[in-house]
Amino acid sequence: MARPSDTKTRIQAVARELFARQGIQQTSLRQISERLGITKPALYYHFSSRDDLVRSIIQPMIDDVERFVAGREPGDARELLEDYFDLVWRHREVIAMMVRELTTLSYLDLGERMFAWRRRLIALLLGDELTVAEQIRATVGLGGMSDCAVEYAHLALDEVKPVAVEAAAAALGLP
Repeated sequence: MARPSDTKTRIQAVARELFARQGIQQTSLRQISERLGITKPALYYHFSSRDDLVRSIIQPMIDDVERFVAGREPGDARELLEDYFDLVWRHREVIAMMVRELTTLSYLDLGERMFAWRRRLIALLLGDELTVAEQIRATVGLGGMSDCAVEYAHLALDEVKPVAVEAAAAALGLP
């Protein structure tokens, strides 16, 4: 018999995949439980609702990004871009899920948090006193890397990362 934590992890993995492919609202808890071969009550044992399940999938990404932006100091911009790409790549399924269904941003008040993270990353990369043009280039660079992690998730990391980081560095005007 599977341990509860194993079942919980399996539920999250199947839900993440179905949410990313079909959308959150189009994925029923019944589909998830049937795919796993468990009963709906067994699923409810681990997650009280679909919202609870969605939060449990999104929260690790939030925690990782919060640690990343809080724990960084200004330094080597390319290294920061590379590390940020690795972070985004690790959470590409969750990002795809959020992009597919933008209402996901309302979970855990994510929309404003994401803008705050981006502002912090831009300040780490380029400083605090930026022109509007520099801010726009930084937004394009960071957003483009996130988009690449989702759009090219089917490719190998070593195929996507160098090109995405180089393009972000060019957008930012880094040497």
